[in-house]
Amino acid sequence: MKLPEWTSPGIWGAVIGGVATMIVGFSYGGWTTAGSTARMVTEQSGVAVVAALSPFCVAKAQHDPDAAKLAKFKAETSSYSRSDIVRSAGWATLPGMSGPDYALAQTCSERLLAAPAI
Repeated sequence: MKLPEWTSPGIWGAVIGGVATMIVGFSYGGWTTAGSTARMVTEQSGVAVVAALSPFCVAKAQHDPDAAKLAKFKAETSSYSRSDIVRSAGWATLPGMSGPDYALAQTCSERLLAAPAI
């Protein structure tokens, strides 16, 4: 059986068109693989959890009976030291957590600086 003359160029055109469509789709069309989608979901859910829990951390810090910790926090100039104070004071450890959360401590320290004094 003899194939028509246009068969070979037609197949190559379909293959090249498919590859070009994938390149454009993944580069500019917003297509993603399952792995990158799962990674984005994990990152965004972590950000949402920290945003939801940070007001509790701020309230815990503002209502701490040891006011010296908050004064030491306000006097600190280094952002790393401030988040370390939040972690060591226990403000970033909420009920049900086994230990302080680093991202929560950072967000809490940023919000504590911006929060008005009670």
